[in-house]
Amino acid sequence: MVRTYAEAGVDIDAKGAQVRALVEQLRFRRRGLGAPWGPKGHFAGFVDMGRTALGMCTDSVGTKVLVANEMRRWDTVGIDCVAANVNDMVCAGAEPIAFVDYIAVDSQDPELPRQVGVGLDAGAREANVTIVGGELAVMPELLNGFDLVGACFGVVDKKKVIDGRGIRPGDRIVGIPSSGFHCNGYTLIRRVLRENAVTVMDPVPKSGRPWGEILLEPTRIYVRPILAAIRKAKVSGLANITGGGVRNLVRLKPKVEFRITDPLPVPPEFLAIQSLAGIDDREMYETFNMGMGFAVIAPPASVGRVLGPLRRLGARVVGEVRRGAGVALAERGLRFTASKV
Repeated sequence: MVRTYAEAGVDIDAKGAQVRALVEQLRFRRRGLGAPWGPKGHFAGFVDMGRTALGMCTDSVGTKVLVANEMRRWDTVGIDCVAANVNDMVCAGAEPIAFVDYIAVDSQDPELPRQVGVGLDAGAREANVTIVGGELAVMPELLNGFDLVGACFGVVDKKKVIDGRGIRPGDRIVGIPSSGFHCNGYTLIRRVLRENAVTVMDPVPKSGRPWGEILLEPTRIYVRPILAAIRKAKVSGLANITGGGVRNLVRLKPKVEFRITDPLPVPPEFLAIQSLAGIDDREMYETFNMGMGFAVIAPPASVGRVLGPLRRLGARVVGEVRRGAGVALAERGLRFTASKV
C-alpha cells in the first residue's frame, strides 16, 4: 500500500535536485530595462521596468487532467490553470494582468479544447486577467491524453512589493480556506483510490459527493480579495499553499518560525485519503494544503483590516510568527524546518 507521495512516483526532494540542476545552468542575465529584479525563490520572478516590476510565472494543472479525462469533463481545469498562476503572482502583491495558455493534445477533436476554453475564460474573469494568446500543439507520438499549462504576467510598484522581508515575530498568520485539493498531490490521490478499488463515482465519506466531483472542484482564485486586503492594510507576507503544503511559508522568510496553533478545519476528502492509505500527518501536511489554500502574514494592528475582504471566504487567524525557524503545527506536534520545493 502506497503511503507517501514519493512511493506514488513524485519525490519532492528529488524534484528539488532536478530544479537546482537546471537553474545552475541559467547564468546569463540581461542588463538595463528588463534586468532581473526582486526576491529570489519567491512564487514569481520579476524584471525591472523602471518604477514598476514586471512579474512572470508559469504552472500546469498536473495530473488532475487525468481525472478530467476519466470523467469526460474538461470545463473546470482551465480555472485551475489560471488559478495556479495568478495565485502565485499575487503573493508578491503584484496584480495579474495577462495570461497565455499552452494545450498539448494527442488528437484533433475540438470538443476537449472547447471545454478547456470555457474554464480558461471563467478563470480569467475571476482573476481579472486577459488571455492574450496561447498555443495548441497536436502530438500523437508524444502524448496519450492532453496537458494544460499557463503563464501569467503581473505588475507591481517596486516600492510596494511584498517579499516577506518585513515579517517579524508577533505577526499573525491569517489562513484562507481552500476549495479542496486544488491541483496538488493528485498522483498520490489517484494511486490511493485505485489501490482501494474506489471509483470516481463512489461517494466521499462524510461528504456524500462523488470522488470525481470532489477531485474536479476548481482551485479557488484569491486575487481580488487579496488585492483588496493589501490596499486596506499593511501586509508582511503572502503564501500560496501548493505543493509542499505548509512548507511554502518557509519561502517567505526562513529565519522565523511560523507557528500554527489554531488550524482551519480539514475537509473530509483529505481525511478520507489519509484513512484509506494510513498516511501519517507529516506526509499529509507536506503534500496537501489540508484545507488552507492561502496564508497572509500581517502585524497585529493590521489584522482586522486584512480580514475585512477575506471573511466571506472563511478566513481567520490560525497562528503567529515567533523567533526560530521553519513551520510548527502545535496541535499535531509537527515541525518542518525547510522547504522541499
